[in-house]
Amino acid sequence: MTTDRLLEITELRLGYDTGRGFARVLDGVSLSIGRGRIMGLVGESGCGKTTLARATLGILSPNARVESGSIRFDGNDLLGMDPVRFQREIKGRRITFIPQDPYGAFNPLFRVGDQIMELMKWKSPRREPGEWGLGALMTPYPRARRKADREQALRRLEEVQIPDPERAFAKLPGEFSGGQRQRLMIAMALMTEPDLIIADEPTTALDVTIQAQILKLIRLLATTHGVSVLLTTHDLGTAYEICDDITVMYAGQEVEMAPVDTFFVAPQHPYTVRLLDSLPRPGREIREIAGEIPSLLDPPTGCRFNPRCPAATPECSAARPPVAGMRHKVRCFHPVAHGAEVAE
Repeated sequence: MTTDRLLEITELRLGYDTGRGFARVLDGVSLSIGRGRIMGLVGESGCGKTTLARATLGILSPNARVESGSIRFDGNDLLGMDPVRFQREIKGRRITFIPQDPYGAFNPLFRVGDQIMELMKWKSPRREPGEWGLGALMTPYPRARRKADREQALRRLEEVQIPDPERAFAKLPGEFSGGQRQRLMIAMALMTEPDLIIADEPTTALDVTIQAQILKLIRLLATTHGVSVLLTTHDLGTAYEICDDITVMYAGQEVEMAPVDTFFVAPQHPYTVRLLDSLPRPGREIREIAGEIPSLLDPPTGCRFNPRCPAATPECSAARPPVAGMRHKVRCFHPVAHGAEVAE
């Protein structure tokens, strides 16, 4: 059954086996992304946002272990899906990826066009079911499809404003700037006509002057193609620029989820309020959040923010708060009323 929710993650618990023990990086995380919506997954480094994104794309490291929960994409249970089917139908095709580092995303020894066409050979939306299987590895790229795929690839390069796409096809990756390489990655993410793009801090490695251009481009193309986007970022300004909805994570837990228009006007979780309050403002000293981020090897019980929260009570460490609210959701026993000050 088709719903407005393209991606729905429910109570996902996931961690990594390490030499010092099990690190539960995601502790009962839930979120959903609507069709054609851009979700900003916001949090400090180490909060679990990249792990959540990679779990959705099925590219976790071998020492990762899913304890419980589900990831449903367009009604399909990704965690329970046959790996071969996931590889053929979902990964790199209906769900694509824009990485942080555009410099390491390409093989420096091969022309950009060759690398793009290798992607299209295996992930093109025109690929027929009969082109799968072991025999496909020895089958030449069908000429008619190759021609159509190449034309589509050139159109995508033009959309992301790569000058002279035909010449760009013949260039090596080293002949492009960082901003141009990220534009190439955006184009490749769109070439398979996906339903969802996961963009993992896509402007981190770029100059500030280029970041705004890339963000506007992602917003424009996602809207034009009707694609949903899961954007991970530690920058609230980035989220404000292009996102429809925001999910805030803290130490492996989601704490607040809201549309952008209400999130920045009336934050409700004490952590979110302090996070927004820590942003630099003219004529005011920078305000930091007291305390330290907890270790994921031995995290606090209940709400993981409770050791640093001025509003915490015994119930905050006894159990994790349930989700409250409909459009603007918060996990907190003592949410901040709009206009109220957070006690120091």
